[in-house]
Amino acid sequence: MQDTNKQVVRQLFEDGFNRGAAIDALVADPKPFEQVMVRLRGAFPDIHYTIEEVVAEGDRVAVRWQWTGKHEGVFRGVAPTHRTVTNRGMAVFQLQDGRITASALETDRLGFLQAIGVVPPDDQLFR
Repeated sequence: MQDTNKQVVRQLFEDGFNRGAAIDALVADPKPFEQVMVRLRGAFPDIHYTIEEVVAEGDRVAVRWQWTGKHEGVFRGVAPTHRTVTNRGMAVFQLQDGRITASALETDRLGFLQAIGVVPPDDQLFR
């Protein structure tokens, strides 16, 4: 069961986020995930997630990733900067009957905002 759950989460990233493939078979309620995927792929059309670690226990799967993409479209009101962005994150997914039913995630939002120029780099924050 844990290996199957890990594969479902891998497919979410590799097929869904990286390729923009349908995720209906992977997620109980795919709409929230699809909205995130559309927003990210619209702003970072070459986005690519690299899974760094996957751990499963019971009905939960934890995953740590890094993604890279060039900011070529508007993202949450921020005009394209044409900068290449790398961002790290992790999530814990809960699965039931081979489908994701819940998730909690953390990403480096400050690093992301610095990478697209919305927030100054760390060395300039407290000048």
